[in-house]
Amino acid sequence: MSISVQAQLDAAVLQEADHATGRLERLFSRLFLGLVYPQIWEDPVVDMQALEITPQDNLVCIASGSCNMLSYLAAGPASVTAADLSPAHVALGRLKLTAAQHLPDYAAFYQFFGCADLASNADLYDRYIQPYLDAPSRSFWEARAPFKRRISVFQRGFYRRGLLGRFLGAVHLVARLGRVDFAPLLAARTLQEQQAFFDLKIAPLFDMWLVRTLAGFRAALFGLGIPPAQYDKLAADGDGDVLPVLRERVRKLMCDFPIQKNYFAWQAFARRYDPSPAGALPPYLQQHNFTALRRHASKGRIVNRALTDVLAEAPDESKQGYVLLDAQDWMNDQQLNALWDEITRTASPGARVIFRTGGTADILPGRVKPETLNRWTHDEMESARGTAQDRSAIYGGFHLYRFQG
Repeated sequence: MSISVQAQLDAAVLQEADHATGRLERLFSRLFLGLVYPQIWEDPVVDMQALEITPQDNLVCIASGSCNMLSYLAAGPASVTAADLSPAHVALGRLKLTAAQHLPDYAAFYQFFGCADLASNADLYDRYIQPYLDAPSRSFWEARAPFKRRISVFQRGFYRRGLLGRFLGAVHLVARLGRVDFAPLLAARTLQEQQAFFDLKIAPLFDMWLVRTLAGFRAALFGLGIPPAQYDKLAADGDGDVLPVLRERVRKLMCDFPIQKNYFAWQAFARRYDPSPAGALPPYLQQHNFTALRRHASKGRIVNRALTDVLAEAPDESKQGYVLLDAQDWMNDQQLNALWDEITRTASPGARVIFRTGGTADILPGRVKPETLNRWTHDEMESARGTAQDRSAIYGGFHLYRFQG
């Protein structure tokens, strides 16, 4: 299986490039054999506002950490099909779907995925999840990695794991070298306090030699799931220098949204969710959504395949919503057109496509064939609103396209 999966990952990531870039792309694709995102880094609230989910909608998405898929399910669509080339992401999504259906109550579900660091999570897994988990996912979570079962990461701080978790750990190390303590930020009560913290403590870090040097390496952002092609798009927004782009996006994450309402900021700067009773959580982890999530979880499906291949097997006009995350930033023109051919064939009139871009510009005009793209309308107003309101703050643009038929 690993050969097939690796071949698919290579096909998704490797582009026509110079030898040095090719080596970086091959390294990046191999990282996706393991867990990259313990939590997805796109805001599902922004997604759901743009998708306008109804009970008749059949959605397709890229799974990643599956926070998006489970949040969409809580909104009660007809179905959600998620695809991902990472076997670890597929196993994580299936674990969440099974847990939503079989854990005894919301308290257990929150303990497992909201806290994700309690010894008793092993018992919850063994008693309530393992008997109902599909065989490949069960094998993944019960494999030794290296000495304990892999599922034990939910006893030891799951959100510190994966490529993203380790990247954030490295960010905290750099912050400590700069004598930065994030506690005052997490305790801030106004946006003004958050901005003052950024100006006094964080902005100077971007002038550190270490930070400036690291930012110059295209592999430095692998931990954010950013391959060389996407790194170049980020740098283009800074006239070839990625550092001012990163500085502005960190500022947005820290300063544009109340810290008490931004769970992305908590994951970045506390490496966990806010434990207070009113703390911000992804929609699927919020208590008022649990009953709906449990009721609709059986409508979710996750497959270890490329999204284009999944759509190729779907009937004409059978889908109403598509969530592409930032995957198109990785694609060459041939891959991009193959994807949009299948999206257009399977879309029903009025279908919505949402995606994000590392740079600020929409990447579709001039690349997707006019005869395909002309059947869609780019919703400029909703795209701008989504870009401004996305609490994850890492992307340059959020985009919504509507199918005209």
